[in-house]
Amino acid sequence: MPFRLFDAPEREPSQFVGFAGNRIDRQSENRSDDSVEKALEDPTARVMLMREGRLLLKRIEDRFDAHFLLDECDPLETRLDDAILLGFDESGPILAAPCVLDPESLPETIKAIDHRSIYIQGLIDPAALGALAQGAALLSWHANHGYCGKCGHRTEMRAGGYRRRCPACDIEHFPRTDPVAIMLSVTADRCLLGRGKHFAPGMYSALAGFIEPGETIEAAVRRETFEEAGIRLGRVVYHASQPWPFPYSLMIGCFGEALNEDISADMNELEDCRWFSRDEVLAAIGGRHPGGVFIPPSGAIAHHLIRHWAESEFT
Repeated sequence: MPFRLFDAPEREPSQFVGFAGNRIDRQSENRSDDSVEKALEDPTARVMLMREGRLLLKRIEDRFDAHFLLDECDPLETRLDDAILLGFDESGPILAAPCVLDPESLPETIKAIDHRSIYIQGLIDPAALGALAQGAALLSWHANHGYCGKCGHRTEMRAGGYRRRCPACDIEHFPRTDPVAIMLSVTADRCLLGRGKHFAPGMYSALAGFIEPGETIEAAVRRETFEEAGIRLGRVVYHASQPWPFPYSLMIGCFGEALNEDISADMNELEDCRWFSRDEVLAAIGGRHPGGVFIPPSGAIAHHLIRHWAESEFT
């Protein structure tokens, strides 16, 4: 079997998806229990402020900034006691913290914008968007795991936000990441796309589902595709991954070789599911589909899966 590592591109496909541009040095081996306190003593520290799925952004001339200095945090009712240390960049420490101030009370120069709109509209640069994914996932995990799953006692944050410890039974809890398989099933000239019931009118995307315990990525791709569309898959290959902070998932993108084309869609999961020709997909990408079909925005891993297949050369 050929060894393909050195034939791979220097920039893997995962580097081109949304939320993947994080350049923070996490310094994971150096996190101490007082690392947040030390970071907050640094005058160069900056904080990303989050509230209920939104990130606070301050407008500076014609752009938005996602980072607030410490003296800017107090008026915004920031809970620095619950801050987590994301890591460091060339300018100093970066933290994330919950903000409890009502968005309606924010100054005119500061907006609280939901995470999905920030990435779709490109309101912040890729590095900040990647840090958003890191901070949002960690803050969501802490909000949902404040009590010990073993004894029910209130847990305490440790290691700058990367661990919680139960003082009653001494067990440690670590942040979780939920793996999700997202897959494009293809034949030589067609791909399978579906519509979720919550999708915008006209949008079709790749199918997706959570990977279950004791399951390989490839097995999950095959299972989910059969369960949702009745399509059996042969070969499965990995393409790219994407951090997805809704609330703390990792999207794992794959291609699957369809062995049959007769669809039996699960209409509890999907509103529609059908095959699209390469020409149809290219038209949808270019905004020229006669039926008004379009695919997810360019930051989504589904977009990259669909575009990569549609624009690839087949021999």
